[in-house]
Amino acid sequence: MSGRPMPCSPGEIGALFLFEKLTPEQLGRLCAEGRVELFEPGPVYTEGEPATCFYVMLDGTVVLSRRVGGDEVEVNRTSQRGVYAGAMQAYLGERVPQRYTNSMRVTEPTRFFVLPADTFASIMQEWFPMAVHLLEGLFFGSKNTQRAVGQRERLLALGSLSAGLTHELNNPAAAAVRATAGLRERVAKMRHKLAVIAEGPFSRDALAGLIEIQERTAERVAKAPSLSPLEAADREDALTDWLADHGIEQGWQLAPAFVQAGLDTEWLDQVAAAVDEEMLPGAVGWLNYTVETELLMDEIADSTARISHLVNAAKQYSQLDRAPYRIADVHELLDSTLLMLSGKIGPRIKVVKEYDRTLPGIPAYPAELNQVWTNLIDNAVAAVNAAGGEGTLTVRTAREHDRLLVEFRDTGTGVPREIRDRIFDPFYTTKPVGEGTGLGLDISWRIVVNKHHGTLRVDSEPGDTRFQVLLPLTAAEPDTEPTEESA
Repeated sequence: MSGRPMPCSPGEIGALFLFEKLTPEQLGRLCAEGRVELFEPGPVYTEGEPATCFYVMLDGTVVLSRRVGGDEVEVNRTSQRGVYAGAMQAYLGERVPQRYTNSMRVTEPTRFFVLPADTFASIMQEWFPMAVHLLEGLFFGSKNTQRAVGQRERLLALGSLSAGLTHELNNPAAAAVRATAGLRERVAKMRHKLAVIAEGPFSRDALAGLIEIQERTAERVAKAPSLSPLEAADREDALTDWLADHGIEQGWQLAPAFVQAGLDTEWLDQVAAAVDEEMLPGAVGWLNYTVETELLMDEIADSTARISHLVNAAKQYSQLDRAPYRIADVHELLDSTLLMLSGKIGPRIKVVKEYDRTLPGIPAYPAELNQVWTNLIDNAVAAVNAAGGEGTLTVRTAREHDRLLVEFRDTGTGVPREIRDRIFDPFYTTKPVGEGTGLGLDISWRIVVNKHHGTLRVDSEPGDTRFQVLLPLTAAEPDTEPTEESA
């Protein structure tokens, strides 16, 4: 938007704090190459447009705002003469995108001294070469430091996830190894028992009946009911007594496996009725091996299924085989992240899921949202640990108007009100030295707000802290500009 041209007075602009140290010749050049414009109430420039001018206010009132999600948020309002905005990084040239980083409007007729961006850049480099070098070093040095620390933050998160995943995989893998060794031992004993039975004075019909009982026993194992500890103990006592009454030694060792397999005294009565009395001890021993091998194979199947589930969760978390921008189910992303962080969360923190499963998928960068969930969960766990290590983490999803809400609520120490406005600043951390980089929430903010056009907010008091992520339900213009999150 252009204003109405006005006369430029070197004396007037020389009275501004920004130009008060310039010589008359320099002030004359500014008036010759710049201009004074009067703007009526309304917008002056808009965030995201090419930054073509550097503005210095002579008189009036300006309002600066930033776009947060779909809203314009006012960040500054002032009537102070000499305040400036616009193409303030023009001296960096094409090394950075030259776009307005905020929007500016005026609320009353306001005069600006306006300097074209290329003129501002050449004057800065000519008049203040040392200052330009220092500013360039500060700007790019800060960017490089932020990028390096951000990479380290990701590596630390990856190391934590790897440790947690290794811990989770170790339990089912060890169980599968133990079960395989036990299965090998039971099969060897079964072969021995088969040889003993084959050498015994048993008829073909008796052996066929035994094999038929074995098949029905294996089927019964697959359909074994779940018993309470009290019910299991009562059934073990009954089976032990039955085995003792039928002359089978060490029945107390066989009873637990039979109970786990769903066998009871009625089943053993059927076995006793189907075989001769002299064959009963061998038949019960044979069925015991059958039961144990079935139980061990179930344990191996459960363990390998658990390993497969963990691998699939890791695959879902990393999104390595998925499109970077697609329609995603936030509940799948949340579940995979919680599983990846289960080792870090630990048994003392109770995780409660309050999901609204009717919510639709949303257009998103899933891998980067997983990074947001990771940072917010990690902070929640740290807050609970700081409050004694025992508490609750509640993850809730809901619809809030035309946006999807993901809320992380913890019962930790809370975020003090005096620092609440600073927690999203780069490098600001409340964790002890060496434990936090101060970039987790900054990265999360940029992923949610800049990349997904959403909102990230916090509401906190001791024992009740809620970080809320609001994401659009419909597709916005995907962010195609390279960012540090996507680098």
